[in-house]
Amino acid sequence: MKALGKLLGLFFLGLLLIIVALGFALTHLFDPNDYKDEIRQLARDKANLELTLNGDIGWSLFPWLGLELTDATLASATTPDKPFADLRLLGLSVRVLPLLRKEVQMSDIRVDGLNLNLERDENGHGNWEDVGRPPQSAEQPATATNDAAPDSEQPSTDDSATAGTPIKLDIDSLIVNSARVTYNDVQKGQQFSAESIQLTTGAIREGAAVPIKLSAFFGTNQPVMRARSELQGELRFDRVLKRYQLEDARLSGEASGEPFNGQTLTYAIQGQLLVDLAANVAEWNGLKLSANQLRALGELKVRDLNDAPKLSGGLSVAPLNLREFLTSIGHTLPTLNDEKALSAFELVTRLNGTTNSLSLDELNLKLDDSSFSGSLGVSDFSKQALRATVKGDRLDLDRYLPAADKDAKSAGAARKAEVRESVADAGQSGTTPLPNAPTQQAWDTTSALPLASLRKLDLQLALNLDQLTLKKQLISDLQVKANGSNGLLTLEQARGALGNGQFDTRASLDVRPEVPLLSLQQNLTRIPLEPFLKSDEQPAPLKGALDLQANLTTRGNSQQAWIDGLNGTASFLLNDGVLVDANLEQQLCRGIATINRKSLSSDPRSKDTPFETLQGSLSIRNGVANNPDLKVRIPGLAVSGDGDLDLRVLGLDYRVGITLEGDRREMPDPACQVNERYAGIEWPLRCRGPLELGAKACRLDQDGMGKVAAKLAGNKINEKIEEKLGDKVSPELKDALKGLFNR
Repeated sequence: MKALGKLLGLFFLGLLLIIVALGFALTHLFDPNDYKDEIRQLARDKANLELTLNGDIGWSLFPWLGLELTDATLASATTPDKPFADLRLLGLSVRVLPLLRKEVQMSDIRVDGLNLNLERDENGHGNWEDVGRPPQSAEQPATATNDAAPDSEQPSTDDSATAGTPIKLDIDSLIVNSARVTYNDVQKGQQFSAESIQLTTGAIREGAAVPIKLSAFFGTNQPVMRARSELQGELRFDRVLKRYQLEDARLSGEASGEPFNGQTLTYAIQGQLLVDLAANVAEWNGLKLSANQLRALGELKVRDLNDAPKLSGGLSVAPLNLREFLTSIGHTLPTLNDEKALSAFELVTRLNGTTNSLSLDELNLKLDDSSFSGSLGVSDFSKQALRATVKGDRLDLDRYLPAADKDAKSAGAARKAEVRESVADAGQSGTTPLPNAPTQQAWDTTSALPLASLRKLDLQLALNLDQLTLKKQLISDLQVKANGSNGLLTLEQARGALGNGQFDTRASLDVRPEVPLLSLQQNLTRIPLEPFLKSDEQPAPLKGALDLQANLTTRGNSQQAWIDGLNGTASFLLNDGVLVDANLEQQLCRGIATINRKSLSSDPRSKDTPFETLQGSLSIRNGVANNPDLKVRIPGLAVSGDGDLDLRVLGLDYRVGITLEGDRREMPDPACQVNERYAGIEWPLRCRGPLELGAKACRLDQDGMGKVAAKLAGNKINEKIEEKLGDKVSPELKDALKGLFNR
């Protein structure tokens, strides 16, 4: 038995020596470089690939099955003169005996100088798409090839895979140096590149942590941008469980280019990544994000990977100076009314989405002194369908509006000069001539609406604010509902409280035609009027609480076009009104004193004219509002008016009649006392000039005074008739005589 064992040992030793000798002979006596043409032909026949081997092929057989390629290029056999890849060096080796146990034990895999150039032509065909497809034979029709191609592309079923025992991997390391990938889409004009790609790994073994480090420089032309990125982490995988993890992952780098306007974005993303194909989910836990001054935490989960992926998770952005962050990434803000606006920003939200949508739910957002909650999202990326349901405590919108431009203040200088001239002409006492009607346009002619964007807008908005400050006016309990689709935008509701009043507005904007169409339905109840009439140059000429019902339409895309095309109807009622800096009563007393041929003995007691009610209706046609039934009630006076408001130039032209009810003060001015002769007499005024003048634009109508004097003379004669005739004649005869003299 010992002799037999020794004999068998010598036999196997001899067999091993023979195998080693054969391996030595094959590797030293057989040169694979002599078979380059056969290798190229095999690549054409089996993979439709044009393989060019300019360098030598190095190889080993035992105990390592090794291969080394240098200076090789790859191209589709369809376009052999246009290589899409070239390689400076590829080296790898596999232990032979472990292959028999379905184990792959490899030494270092090294790839140097790989250049991959992918391109789609003007027809959208990629230069790599024909690789792997067997070439068409002359007898085989194209349709048959196309039908067979999918079958040929199906991966073959490995026996080990069928048995559920995948090949065991054991690779010492993978090293990729100086690789480069470019993509060019001629049809779309898009270019992408990844250069200086460096990849190194530790030992690659299933179930064990595999250290990975990947770095590259990326660039695009739409927009022009360049970035440097580096990825580090530990990869752990289990192919039986179909579970892949990247632990302690960190992606960091810098980006610059057109989106950043010369600035640089420094970013870093960390976390634990998991892809479980068996459970059909992917997760990113412990997410940490930094981008310049921005810091955020979160978690993400994607389920139904193979069907319709669905995203869920959470995101929290730490307190941030939003103004400084935007400036650091090249988005310089215009000068705002408040230089400290956008200095505080904070966000906490839940994320939900699909491949075509994203929503921020359970939103809690803080901006400066304001807090908001609700949801924001895009329900359809392809349609840019915006959805928002937001509730906030307060928002001072004036802080975020651009500061007034000095150059903009000079716009409309001609009209302002005209108003100043009219103010100078108006004087304080009303003795100057009637101001001229304004002629200068009061409105901007620049385009106000981004029509192209509005035509694409798909919007559903619901906004509730406890307080909103706009144009220094405090609006409380604001409720807004709006929607837009296919070029039709509708303001379903905008209601709230302003001062002690309420407003309710509905409107629509139709941008489907070339010239946009607008409509407005407005209902105001006791809205303070003064804030809307005053300006930096002029105080408000009128005060009071306004009731207004309006139904208006217009067209165009500028302030001037909207006013020029304004049509509709409106009715108004002003409660507790005051004409500021204009004493109409004093002017009327002057007229009465003239009739009485007396001089006023007292100075005006007030520079304003209070009244109880102002009401009327408007019929608006092409920017000119006709007001045929103006009614004003002032203590001691009743006013009626008929005229036009030219909204195009903000001018007025009215004829006003004032009926005296008598001076009811305890100590009336003797020259201004109204006796029975003046009872029922309507005293005429003419008001013309810029709307800013208010009552300063009114003068006594000299033409109408002649009629007043004639009526007064007729009344005097009637008194004489009554005095002389008494009861001596019949009432019918006295009435006939009075009528004759009145005529």
